[in-house]
Amino acid sequence: MKRSIFRTAALVSTTVIAGVALAACGSGSSSGGGDGMLGAIEAGEVTIGTKYDQPGLGLRNPDGTMSGLDVDVSQYVVDHIAEKNGWEKPNVTWRETPSAQRETLIQNGEVDLIAATYSINKGRSESVNFGGPYLVTHQALLVRDGETEITDLESLDGKILCSVTGSTPAQKVKDALPGVQLQEYDTYSSCVEALRQGNIDAMTTDATILLGYSAQAPGQFKVIEMEKDGQPFTNEYYGIGLAKDDTEGTTAINEALKEMHSSGEFDKLVDKNLGGMDAVSPGTPGDLSFLNS
Repeated sequence: MKRSIFRTAALVSTTVIAGVALAACGSGSSSGGGDGMLGAIEAGEVTIGTKYDQPGLGLRNPDGTMSGLDVDVSQYVVDHIAEKNGWEKPNVTWRETPSAQRETLIQNGEVDLIAATYSINKGRSESVNFGGPYLVTHQALLVRDGETEITDLESLDGKILCSVTGSTPAQKVKDALPGVQLQEYDTYSSCVEALRQGNIDAMTTDATILLGYSAQAPGQFKVIEMEKDGQPFTNEYYGIGLAKDDTEGTTAINEALKEMHSSGEFDKLVDKNLGGMDAVSPGTPGDLSFLNS
């Protein structure tokens, strides 16, 4: 049964994260001598890529601090690796990493790792390594809170659906329902504003992202799950990207993520940033068998 997973929980944490700083354009990652991510952590200076505009996941706050689940997960990982190896906790420089630039920034050595709603897929795994997945989410819909006609995937037929330009989620809906009218914007925040103004009927992307926008505007929006044949419309596996063939770094990330899950820390971070586990289930770090399904 489809259900609303709208959350009104407080979303944006203003906890100051040590070492937060903006990276200058073109600044290099601190890893040197071919030591990869572990070399950067041991050296005490790590550049982490994330989003700056996704509430609850990766957000740069007005005071310059960072907040969100991806921010907290990546901070946990580097701190855990440092502690396990007897190193000082590293200073972290945060780097904004738009979706289209993530692989390039890793390959150019401009970041040491990226946690930025980074879904693991075959194409990306040919360019970079992935630790994780640390969570699994699904494609969902954001609609106005008073919406009654849109309750599931099929009820989108003939409606105006928004996503970002070139969006895979929107195209998947279009393929399933040719009658859907696609409206594309450059950013998700533009879709949210169009939805608020009544210019579109719904927007689609990962449920985690939609929960963030919903919780940022209590009482205005709700998140609706999408299913096909009784199953989630899509499965999205979030991972942490790092340099291709950095095997030691990948193993260290997976060990840190396993500890994060087994200790209960992951559940706490999801509660803090997304208001609960409705749109999220824990991933299985190190298991990428889904790439072959």
